[in-house]
Amino acid sequence: MNTKMKALYIIVTAGFAETMVEFIRSRGATGATIFNARGSNPLQKTILGISIDIEKEIVLSLIESELADKILEEIKQNPDFKSEARAICFTLPVEKTVGLS
Repeated sequence: MNTKMKALYIIVTAGFAETMVEFIRSRGATGATIFNARGSNPLQKTILGISIDIEKEIVLSLIESELADKILEEIKQNPDFKSEARAICFTLPVEKTVGLS
């Protein structure tokens, strides 16, 4: 496939991945994969000597380069994703793909 693609990664607080997938689909992304993850932070909470991990979800979508840049900018401008969701977004170039139609 010769189309210039990017992998769009969006890391959010657990519970916000579905909202993010709906958001990027409404902007033209055709699909996404959601991964469960846990965050590490110097402000991590400890209760009774037990470290409480910060639950995260990662949304991954392979999309055309221009659309990825547009979606990234819209996420940056959306105040809803800066508050509780604490969205962190980045893109990586995709050199080759197999299985995309």
